[in-house]
Amino acid sequence: MVSNYSFCESSKIRDILEKVTLLNKQIQEHKNIDPELWKTIQKKLKFSWTYNSNAIEGNTLSEGETIFFLEYGLTVEGKPFKDFLETRNHAEAIDYLMEVIKDDREITESLIKELNALLLSGVKSTEARNEQGQKVKKPATPGLYKKLPNHVLQLDGTIYYYVEPIHVQTEMENLCSWIHSNIDKFHPTITCAIAHYNFVRIHPFDDGNGRGARILMNLILMKKKYPPAIVRNERRRHYIESLSAADKGNLEPFILFIGESLVQTENTIIQELERASKSKSPGS
Repeated sequence: MVSNYSFCESSKIRDILEKVTLLNKQIQEHKNIDPELWKTIQKKLKFSWTYNSNAIEGNTLSEGETIFFLEYGLTVEGKPFKDFLETRNHAEAIDYLMEVIKDDREITESLIKELNALLLSGVKSTEARNEQGQKVKKPATPGLYKKLPNHVLQLDGTIYYYVEPIHVQTEMENLCSWIHSNIDKFHPTITCAIAHYNFVRIHPFDDGNGRGARILMNLILMKKKYPPAIVRNERRRHYIESLSAADKGNLEPFILFIGESLVQTENTIIQELERASKSKSPGS
């Protein structure tokens, strides 16, 4: 367990944490100037987060189609119903996070299961591979830990085996306990990145693990008054490579990757706030 949660705070990590903190301070100082604008920015973040998180997992909706569906409830011809279901579920899971944060709920196994059940709401089956490597469909089990092993083919051609089902309960207890003990100890960027990595390493559910890991990560950030770190689909390869480095015992690349993703989100927010400020200034 120690190697999966241990890291060294290098100068690179300190630099990214300083940048994240500085940008967040700017956001917190200006976000209440125009409450309606802040609501619009939050909606934009929800749409972007939903699009990117689903796209990473293979959802075929474009960002424009995602926004159109979430804004107007209208589907697009030629796209699988499953993709719209995933989009609706993810957006609703983010709305639920807002309630969780408002109520100051602790991060527990029960809450994590609730979030998985939301992500898989209405999903009847999930894809899996049998012992012969053939694609098969199995009944979905929203909110329940996996009963069968799962694995993934990595970029270097090797197969990575996630935690065996028999050990999931203990590993998830350890994860929640670690979050509880460290959420106020480390910078939120570090806590959320390490929690994210370990959630993926465990892969506790049959489906929804990637999206669930990113939701858990952002729940930690948002609890500590930071915006969500949106992992963008165009950086998917870098994302996977940094997770692979963590599998080999080096968490630094993944912490840096999450820090960079958070900085990107923060800069997007600041640009929106500055644009609105300029449009309202005299003579603009």
